[in-house]
Order: sequence, then C-alpha cells, then structure tokens
Amino acid sequence: MNRVIVDYAKLTTDILDMLVEKYPDGYDYSDIISFKNAKGENIKAVEVRTETTIYLVKISSKLEQTMEDYAEDEDSFDEDEDLNLDDLEGGI
Repeated sequence: MNRVIVDYAKLTTDILDMLVEKYPDGYDYSDIISFKNAKGENIKAVEVRTETTIYLVKISSKLEQTMEDYAEDEDSFDEDEDLNLDDLEGGI
C-alpha cells in the first residue's frame, strides 16, 4: 500500500471528499497521527485511505476550515486555485 503525505496546499477535491466523509464533524485529538519526516521534523496529520493508498494530510490552521467550507459548498471549491502558503499560520 502506498503512503502519501499531503500538504494543505496540495489538497484535491477527491482527498477533501474523503476527509469530509471520514470526519464530518472535524477531527479529534485521537484522530491525529504524529511522526517524524525524513528531515527529523515532527509532523501531525490525519489519515484517509483508498484501496491502494494511505493519505496522511498534514494538519494546519486552515485544514479544518477548508473541510467545513467544502462540505457546505463543494461547487465553490476550485481545485486549480493557487493557495498562498504565507497565509498559513505556523507554516506546513
């Protein structure tokens, strides 16, 4: 099974669909996975799975808001829209 780490800026509508389906009321502390990346940095993420891939979506201050906005109005989400990483609090 493939494991893919996904930044907030790289979310697709497919991954957002899975996140909203798995965490309709947002994620809890118990849903968070912590690990160190290849650079030794601590990463916190939530997990969603397909038959072939485990996606670890990095937690950021904007992730939950994006999930809520997407759940409310999927048509307004533009997958090709450029996201400004400078807007993220604490970075990724």
